[in-house]
Amino acid sequence: MRIAIFSDIHANLEALGAVLADAKEQNCDNYICLGDVVGYNADPSACLDIIREMGCPVVKGNHDMDCGHDTSLEMMNPVAAEALQWTREQLTPDQRKWLARLRMVRQVQDFSIVHSTLDQPTSWNYVTNKFDAIANFTYQVSPVCFHGHTHVPRIFIRDQKQVKEAPAESIQIEEGKKYFINTGSVGQPRDGDWRASYAIYELTTHTINFRRIEYDLETAQQKILDAGLPESLAERIGLGM
Repeated sequence: MRIAIFSDIHANLEALGAVLADAKEQNCDNYICLGDVVGYNADPSACLDIIREMGCPVVKGNHDMDCGHDTSLEMMNPVAAEALQWTREQLTPDQRKWLARLRMVRQVQDFSIVHSTLDQPTSWNYVTNKFDAIANFTYQVSPVCFHGHTHVPRIFIRDQKQVKEAPAESIQIEEGKKYFINTGSVGQPRDGDWRASYAIYELTTHTINFRRIEYDLETAQQKILDAGLPESLAERIGLGM
């Protein structure tokens, strides 16, 4: 079984389409979404409908939370707040209800999925180094947990002696170790590479491979501008920052 695992689509329809097409070419037969289907980019409704119709396991991201509920946006970054308010206006009540009902943590096969961290999933903490990952491992029962939120692909590994970070390329799951794996972002990467990021988990061989996929960037950028969203959002996806 080959599972395509992806996160942080952020309403980027062109990037999502490219990832799903590549996953099909790679003979993936299952899909998992780690949250933040909406926010920032210009196609929240279309992206939400695709993920919803796929019927795959999905967990709630912070942008899904803010769009599914009428939470205050006053304390938020102004650009993100503007994009979220615009996104709320694009979604139907039924779509917002679907976002609101998403679970924070799920168990799939023999691994777990969460958007941010297992220790405080509703606090939306960022795991950017091995010290951040330590708290999560305390609550991680399964050998492998996939997450998103930082938009940067990363692999954290805990063995009996230490927690360390490994390159987000390809990795073999070893017995006796735990893995906390960030698949990066489909719709708004922040590691300096604009291409969409996702991972494929091969259950039979216990291997995980990261992939970067080019997509129609110019169309995605133009849609942001045509929607009247902040210009910086269009610039950002081109920079991968």
